[in-house]
Amino acid sequence: MVTLMTLIGVGIDLVDLERIKTLLANKGEQAMHRFFSDKEREYLATRPDPTAHAAARIAAKEAVYKAMQTLEGARAVGWRDIEVSRDGDGRPAIQLNGLAARLSEKLGGLRIQISLTHSSLSAGAIAVVEGP
Repeated sequence: MVTLMTLIGVGIDLVDLERIKTLLANKGEQAMHRFFSDKEREYLATRPDPTAHAAARIAAKEAVYKAMQTLEGARAVGWRDIEVSRDGDGRPAIQLNGLAARLSEKLGGLRIQISLTHSSLSAGAIAVVEGP
């Protein structure tokens, strides 16, 4: 059964891998704590080179943030309020925390679809946010 939802917004973002590599080299743990949740940092620590994975997650967070901008108060959503995880089948999924979760609850729940990609030069994401 298909549940009809209302489109809240669509967001897209593209991140340069070299920029993230430099950020991680120069800011290290400070950047990891600013952008990523504990679970995301645990996942990135399992990657031999976390650059592309970190870049894809930053792109995903930014895409979701952009898609939520039609919601009142969404401009205050922070980096760690949007968490990239994996669903039971291994596909990327979004978990909302903090202010983002409160905005979602206020509307009766948001459905967020996310697609991630990366090449040797960049990482990108597109997000579709729907509400009841």
